[in-house]
Amino acid sequence: MDTLDRVREGLARAGLDPGLVRELPADTSTAETAARAVSAPLGSIVKSLIFLADGEPLLVLVAGDRRADVKRLRGELGLSKKRMRIASPEEVLARTGFEVGGVPPVGHQAPLRTLVDASLARFETLWAAAGSGHAVFPIAYRDLLSVTGGEVLDFVEDAAQAQGGADGRDG
Repeated sequence: MDTLDRVREGLARAGLDPGLVRELPADTSTAETAARAVSAPLGSIVKSLIFLADGEPLLVLVAGDRRADVKRLRGELGLSKKRMRIASPEEVLARTGFEVGGVPPVGHQAPLRTLVDASLARFETLWAAAGSGHAVFPIAYRDLLSVTGGEVLDFVEDAAQAQGGADGRDG
């Protein structure tokens, strides 16, 4: 089964329409390119970051106009710098079955603990990666929480004001 089909299957299992997945000619592998491709606000793009926490994958969903404050995230989880780090691209692929730039919130090889940026609630419609760097799907915030079983936490900073230490860079 290809990666887009895994996402479609994950959506269907959650009671959502698998037809929501949109394959696009445009690049959607970054929040900026995805926002342009679907003509949506940058903040409505769901960035999927994979961390390793005590060796286990952790899916962290962040608004496109925000950055994960890794120190704050570690503090929320009670983990030291040694116990939590951003996964390498190779680790992301091995642990999720998806490449960086196409990691969706659903359809993973195994269930992942998921943390959700509370600021995503600002938008009626969110856009998430659908398994490749050229595919996305729209989803409501409440559905994102439901489909992922995500825990809502406040662990982000405004990307325009961020100065290092975010989105996986140790600060």
